[in-house]
Amino acid sequence: MALIVQKYGGTSLSSVEKIRWAAAHLVRTKEAGNDVVAVVSAMAGETDRLYEMCLEVMDPPDSRELDVITSSGEQVSSGLISMAVRALGHDAVSFQGHQVRILTDDSYSNARIMDIDAVRIREAMGCGKIVVVAGFQGVDSGGNITTLGRGGSDLTAVALAAVLGADACELYKDDVDGVYTADPEVVAGARKLRRVSYEEMLELSSLGSRVLQGRAVEFAKKFGVPVQIRSTIEPEREGTWVIEERSAMGELEQMLISGVTFDNNQSKITAIKVPDRPGIASRLFTLISDEDIVVDMIVQNVSTEGYTDITFTVSRTDFKKALGITERVAGELGASGVVSDKKIAKLSIVGVGMKTHSGVASEMFRVLAAEGINILMISTSEIKISCVVGEKYSELAVRALHKAFGLGEAK
Repeated sequence: MALIVQKYGGTSLSSVEKIRWAAAHLVRTKEAGNDVVAVVSAMAGETDRLYEMCLEVMDPPDSRELDVITSSGEQVSSGLISMAVRALGHDAVSFQGHQVRILTDDSYSNARIMDIDAVRIREAMGCGKIVVVAGFQGVDSGGNITTLGRGGSDLTAVALAAVLGADACELYKDDVDGVYTADPEVVAGARKLRRVSYEEMLELSSLGSRVLQGRAVEFAKKFGVPVQIRSTIEPEREGTWVIEERSAMGELEQMLISGVTFDNNQSKITAIKVPDRPGIASRLFTLISDEDIVVDMIVQNVSTEGYTDITFTVSRTDFKKALGITERVAGELGASGVVSDKKIAKLSIVGVGMKTHSGVASEMFRVLAAEGINILMISTSEIKISCVVGEKYSELAVRALHKAFGLGEAK
């Protein structure tokens, strides 16, 4: 008997008919001789609807009450799924985050999981029940409801799979049936990968791929949870496995690059002619960090006559706040000024094959040059190369790189 955690996203639960389908799939999995735990998101569009309602009452919303309200969609989904399972003649029980006691810190809207008490889940499974857990939710040490950020139900599912020692964590989605070499809506020849390593998936998630939440990948990697991304439309088809690199070497050895991705939710800020002395960068980025703004790429020019330029990127949602801080610090330091650009995109190639192959960066730069695309910033890691380019070139660049590295070719 295997223990399987199945997560159903919002689009997979967007109607009563789809909820009934999910319930029937849970029953089929149970009847195949498995223990089953389901993790559910709110029905499609529900979280956004609740957030907009909050904005109508208070802008910006109170962070504690915002989590109370936006977490309620998962409560509805979990109850409906449980009833649908019962209507099919099987026993089921739903639990909310505070009932399972998914303990988090108190960072509202982006809480981090500290601990999970799975006793009630194990007891329910021991009684033969299908367990349905509301995703996205947690509770802090003070008993306040918290949420885990966008895509947080992925994290709930992977975390529960880790704590329960599940044999697999299956993430069912309506819009994708796995991880592709590029966004199929941008690149017609994009190919679904059979396997991808945790390291590659972590990079892809952080670089714009919306298939799997980055923090969920971190959790899966840390605890060795085998994750499979599958389609609710064709559940019998194998999706993409996210696993240890060594477990996937049979396929990974054949691939230099696993994927090309882009992120248009980027903005660039440059402080010009900042005094080049110790502590300046620390002062700027400490203030930015204090506002919970995540800085992505940073470039500091070589000092000239005691001055330097500092350029960095942040998401567009944090642009105004980061720009205000930078202008204030630049003014206090006597810098020449601050310039910014919101019309940029981050373009990235990812692949474990880069660890042992040279010439990948030069090929990427050659392809972009051939398309007349100027590179504004460059960032690298052992298995990733990212370039900041003009936003209007992002899709052209993805298609060109996908073709140049042969990612659409059958393997």
